[in-house]
Amino acid sequence: MTRLYGKLLQGLAAAAAVLLGTTALGITLDVIARNIGLGSVPWMLEVSEYVLPLATFLVAPWLLYRNEHVRLDALLRNQPWLNHVANLVGLAVSAVLVVYGVRTILNSAQQGAVVLKSVVFPEWWLYAPVPLCFALLAIEFVRRFAGR
Repeated sequence: MTRLYGKLLQGLAAAAAVLLGTTALGITLDVIARNIGLGSVPWMLEVSEYVLPLATFLVAPWLLYRNEHVRLDALLRNQPWLNHVANLVGLAVSAVLVVYGVRTILNSAQQGAVVLKSVVFPEWWLYAPVPLCFALLAIEFVRRFAGR
């Protein structure tokens, strides 16, 4: 089970990398096309605005799993109990964001809200990764308490 869980997190991180790479390539091609007079891709900037937070959400559980997240090692080395406090705070924040993420998705879907820009889609799609990724972060914080 742990191996499958690790593969899930690695897959989400790989998806984030593909999204970021594809977006970088798309923006580059858009800039080149504009500069040589071929016009632009009107939805490219909009898609990049959605990809950046999505990639951040997707990669966060994997970084925590690998212990490669941002933290103050110097402070935590001298005060080990702060590790437990930080993990408790991380767990609490993650749990709250799971609950609010699910509520937001349900409200958006119930209202039939739609994003009306260059690309049109149901608004709840924007929020869908939030509870999933924060649930995975919560699992990671629990695993830290259990000593992995």
